[in-house]
Amino acid sequence: MTGQENFQNEAEIVAAQWQSLLEEGGDLVDPAMVRAAYAQPRLRELYPGVSHGVLFFRRGTGPDAAPVGGYVYRKVEGGYWVRGPGGKGTLGDVDTLEEAFALVVASLPEDCSPAIDGTADGF
Repeated sequence: MTGQENFQNEAEIVAAQWQSLLEEGGDLVDPAMVRAAYAQPRLRELYPGVSHGVLFFRRGTGPDAAPVGGYVYRKVEGGYWVRGPGGKGTLGDVDTLEEAFALVVASLPEDCSPAIDGTADGF
């Protein structure tokens, strides 16, 4: 997303990124994944990003902010595989996106606050 300087605060930047993914993200990521993640209040406070069709979350709005929490992958045979923070380990294999993103929320650090203006250096 460009033009972040037009927003008054981090919450507006985060909200605009979510809105963009909810409305136009279908070419980048499965819209059902975006909707399921957005349904989780704690994830809705983080800055969402997409890489290779995978939705991820950051504590900072800067382009180099480090991802936080797990990652959800659709399994070919059905269901979802949830990788751990940093893409390490497995948090679980589940049947629904709701279960998958609940695992992502559970993987967030206890001190994980809403996204702030910053990059990887600030976390």
